Amino acid sequence: MKKLPILLTIVVLASLVAGCSQSHENKVDTVKVTDLIGREVEVPQKVDRIVAVGPGALRLIVYLNATDMVVGVEDAETAWSAMGRPYRMAHPELAEKPIIGKGGPSPSPNAEAIVAVKPDVIFACYMDASRADALQQQTGVPVVILSYGELGNFKAQEIYDSLRLAGKILGKEKRAEDIISFVNSAYSDLSSRVEGVLDDAKPTVYVGALGFKGGHGIESTQCNFPPFMAVKAKNVACEANKSGAFFIDKEKLLEWDPDIIFLDENNLHLVLIDYEKSPEVYKSLRAFKNGEVYGILPFNYYTTNIEIAIADAYFIGKVLYPDRFADINPAEKANEIFKFFVGKELYGEMAEHYGGFKNIADIFES
Repeated sequence: MKKLPILLTIVVLASLVAGCSQSHENKVDTVKVTDLIGREVEVPQKVDRIVAVGPGALRLIVYLNATDMVVGVEDAETAWSAMGRPYRMAHPELAEKPIIGKGGPSPSPNAEAIVAVKPDVIFACYMDASRADALQQQTGVPVVILSYGELGNFKAQEIYDSLRLAGKILGKEKRAEDIISFVNSAYSDLSSRVEGVLDDAKPTVYVGALGFKGGHGIESTQCNFPPFMAVKAKNVACEANKSGAFFIDKEKLLEWDPDIIFLDENNLHLVLIDYEKSPEVYKSLRAFKNGEVYGILPFNYYTTNIEIAIADAYFIGKVLYPDRFADINPAEKANEIFKFFVGKELYGEMAEHYGGFKNIADIFES
């Protein structure tokens, strides 16, 4: 009889030990991080499954070589054309992933669909704190906000901070630093090549047909156009004293009369339509008269494609300062850049679709 309490005690202790062991196994070790809008978020120390929501979020994941961790995508990755988004062109397998919400400028993640794919972390761009907190509460999955900063600026600190944060969470810290180093090196190379060129010796330039919130003709432009800034181009649009993308009248373009004009090839058809309506305006411009009109690849599609912006800058540098970029083949350089960022040489495919890096003055006469 005296042995029964002892046996009972052993059984109870064994149950407690087993319970503690099971509890420990179910416990997920976490770490606190601060996202790009200042939210403190607790994320698992080991992350294997992720989703990305909002413009550009998935692109950063692809840059970090973490595509294999993606378990769901927005409908934009299947419904939209991949052309113009190298991260998606290089990884067609992303279109086979389950849909976790509607993409676009105002993304609408589907909480139920996200829960179904069991991500460890949700990365998001262009989402405010209240929406991020709500999504986190609905799904029970930590939401980490990333950012690109100013649209089009491929050297923004926010991009660097986002890469480092996502890299830390995904165990891709080295890759994040490699990307940042690549961008800094490219920018430094571009800028150093034009060092010492006096403003008076620089041709005046203009970029038109820039796309923002839709397609536009030659009147859409920008002063702080990142590829121009990288090669210290003498941009006539800066005389307007406006930030970001804006529109001008053709009369103003005639007044500025730049030596060289670059056009975003995604909206080139709009320029051609307008040319047919008023060819005399275009023929009055020095750049059109002298055949100094060039096509560049569009880089703002579901926010900034950093690799395309850098490739554009090398082509623009080659046009403006041929002697200083004599060793650069823009097509080969573009492929080198695409290969580094997304793992595939894509220039030929993009050139076939858009036209590629070339003088396009003759198409206005055809």
